[in-house]
Amino acid sequence: MRCRRLLRFSFVDDWQLDSKKREGWLAFAFFVEPAGQLHIVQHAFAMKIVRSIPAMQRLATKWQREGLRVSFVPTMGFLHAGHLSLIKRAGKLAGKDGKVVVSLFVNPTQFGPNEDFSRYPRDFKKDVILCRSEGVDVLFAPTREKMYPNNSGGEFSTYVAEDKLSRTMEGASRPTHFRGVTTIVCKLFNIVRPTVAVFGAKDFQQAAIVKRMARDLNFPIKIVIAPIHREPDGLAMSSRNQFLTGDLRSQSVILWECIQYVRRRLGETAKPLPAARLKRAVEQLVEKVRAARLDYVEFFDPESLIAVRRVSRGTQMALAVFVGNTRLIDNCRL
Repeated sequence: MRCRRLLRFSFVDDWQLDSKKREGWLAFAFFVEPAGQLHIVQHAFAMKIVRSIPAMQRLATKWQREGLRVSFVPTMGFLHAGHLSLIKRAGKLAGKDGKVVVSLFVNPTQFGPNEDFSRYPRDFKKDVILCRSEGVDVLFAPTREKMYPNNSGGEFSTYVAEDKLSRTMEGASRPTHFRGVTTIVCKLFNIVRPTVAVFGAKDFQQAAIVKRMARDLNFPIKIVIAPIHREPDGLAMSSRNQFLTGDLRSQSVILWECIQYVRRRLGETAKPLPAARLKRAVEQLVEKVRAARLDYVEFFDPESLIAVRRVSRGTQMALAVFVGNTRLIDNCRL
């Protein structure tokens, strides 16, 4: 089936989008996930797909002149319900007269040489449908060559680095990761020129670093951190979860179980607990899961990201665990 119309409705199947759809028309699309779930999404908005950096900048300049509020959600695509919750938040922040921009770009500079850049999941057609369903005004999807011109020849040589908050946890495990993150976010801020940008709390350290970068470099942008979106069993939603095949999916809940364990321990006493003792307990829990391997677990102040020696209510906990070959992260305010 290609495309059927009934009165003022469009029914779209097999990722075939109606390019002549006008603003105000309703459209429905359905698609089947690998696990077999049927998803139906409703579209009620026209959406522009912009691939050119100058074109995006022209739009941004036009909106600034008109005094419009612009909400921005930067993503690497392969969107899931967690991303959609960020887009919904962005829509509320933009208001009925504002604009919502979502970027799709798998950023090579935040991946290390032995990481999963080449296999990072991508599904542009599905992402387009989901963004349309959420009323996104502009989907900005530049190419690698446009964002990093002549990088293969080493001619792209300007990077942005935050030197304090990025030293620990993800920064220690992935030494070049945050330099890539701050560089691409800085570039996107300069291109999209948003009023507000929405990030997810799952990447807690990244969100803190982006807030610090925006403050230190005087970006006139409000940074909003939205809550983690979880599966019913507690697993934090992530594009990489699709790699959790077979019994790896059931083993992946170990991250949430570790968080719940520490919460219970804190609930049993009014006194702070030694961080070293809790770390050993978490290590032992992870060791009991056949396919799991702990990368790190840390307890720290949520504002400064400085590690604490004694853990109490209000301390932030973060951990990274390999489940099979897939590296998962999670965090929680205790």
